[in-house]
Amino acid sequence: MDYQYIAYTQDKRLVRGRLSATSEEAATSLLSFGGYQVVNLKLVTPFFNTGKLLARFSRVKPKEVIMFSRQLALLLESGTDIVTSLELLQSQITNRTTKGVIGEIASGIRGGSSLSSAMSKHPQTFPEIYYRTIAAGEQGGNLDVVLRQMADYLERGAVTAKKIKSALTYPIMLAVVGVVVVSILVTFVLPTFTSLYAAFGAKLPLPTRIVMSLSEWLIHNGLYLLVAVIVVAGLGYIYIRTPAGRYRWDKLLLTLPVIGRINRLSELSRCCRTIALLFRVGLPLPEIMTQAIHGSKNKAMVKALTETQQELIRGEGLSKPMAKRELFLPLMVQMVGVGEETGNLDNTLATVAQSYEAEADDRTSAAVGLIQPALVVIIALVVGFLAISLFSAMYSIYGQVKF
Repeated sequence: MDYQYIAYTQDKRLVRGRLSATSEEAATSLLSFGGYQVVNLKLVTPFFNTGKLLARFSRVKPKEVIMFSRQLALLLESGTDIVTSLELLQSQITNRTTKGVIGEIASGIRGGSSLSSAMSKHPQTFPEIYYRTIAAGEQGGNLDVVLRQMADYLERGAVTAKKIKSALTYPIMLAVVGVVVVSILVTFVLPTFTSLYAAFGAKLPLPTRIVMSLSEWLIHNGLYLLVAVIVVAGLGYIYIRTPAGRYRWDKLLLTLPVIGRINRLSELSRCCRTIALLFRVGLPLPEIMTQAIHGSKNKAMVKALTETQQELIRGEGLSKPMAKRELFLPLMVQMVGVGEETGNLDNTLATVAQSYEAEADDRTSAAVGLIQPALVVIIALVVGFLAISLFSAMYSIYGQVKF
């Protein structure tokens, strides 16, 4: 970053200038070291800042945060101080955005901030649960252990997201190709055959008449249909953005056939992982529940966790409030009860998370395994019906036209 300064020299001359530094504190230190007494220091903000523009569109990827956490834990474990460790990591990172974030964290620590406080200024890179857990590690003196635990936590989430993405890629591509093929046939191919059939004046079979009528209707009303779909989708999107609409939509996502169970298992496994991790680093249960609430994007889950937290604060424990809500599955409720009785809540919930993640993976694979052949059959039926209607019309014309 560039700073403009006004300062006095040692012989009391007033000077103006510009220098580059990682922070305001660093700029002041550089000027003081050069013998200047700072009067005014101001950050230079250019009209078009390419660095900020690139940083906005190039976020730090989860795998880079995972690698950073593991490497920082290794350096701290070897006895290297935090600032030197960050400088070493910054020097070997090639990603410009990640390098800038680490540099700002190091500057913040030099200015007297803690690691967690410096990370909290970059919420797009480090989520709240990350720097809150780091703060607990700083207080407990086991920062390297907490960093490894956070790396494992983020890695599991990234692996789960990658599995779902890769599983759904082929069905989505297949559906898009099918829609494109049918659209081309109905929009461009069928009108050509319609003109040909009309020239012969023969009576066409029922399938052909249905397809030609549908094609003609889509050609004349396709634009209106597209506008109607966009309007309905827009109104639905606006409604979902409201608190009531978002809650109903998220609740529907947890109760739908097939995918509802998968979404529910994913939410519960993430919740179990969060509670287990934060309990292991020593945070109190009310604060752990707060982080679990912030870590969920499903409003139905947020409501259930918030109500559970309120009853927990009133002294009802954790398993009893969960048992009152259908959103929490019986295995989770039972294992939470066992963990509360034995004081081993982190291990019991980690076991539940593994169980739910395995079940979610199996159900996702099974659902995708059903979706793929179903899409193939649907596309084959549609294309086959179009082909039959065309060929049956050709045979009908051949039989009716006298040569």
